[in-house]
Amino acid sequence: MQQIVDLQNDPAFQALNVSVISVSFDPAGELSQGALEYGIHSIPLLVDADHSVSEAYDVLQWAVGTGEPGHTFILVDADGEIAWIQDYGAPENRGVMYVPVDELTREVSAHLEN
Repeated sequence: MQQIVDLQNDPAFQALNVSVISVSFDPAGELSQGALEYGIHSIPLLVDADHSVSEAYDVLQWAVGTGEPGHTFILVDADGEIAWIQDYGAPENRGVMYVPVDELTREVSAHLEN
């Protein structure tokens, strides 16, 4: 959840004026508790209990050992089309569950310009 907190609180990322939504398989109670614990207040936490969102955006191709999505970022344009997608959680994609916010800011910014 620290990634969400840092995106929420980073002025440079916020200046991009993109909406961020966190999607996970975690139960609503766990997400609510995490939001309270970490002070998440401006980023919606979506429960993808039936995996339909993860399947629609094809992020399960990078699922971790438990079958859950890894750490994937998707930039969706105004027409609902994927403008950029990058998974960081799968071993072949660095295997990290935290990406420096300045790196994400650069990536998103570059793809907003296209």
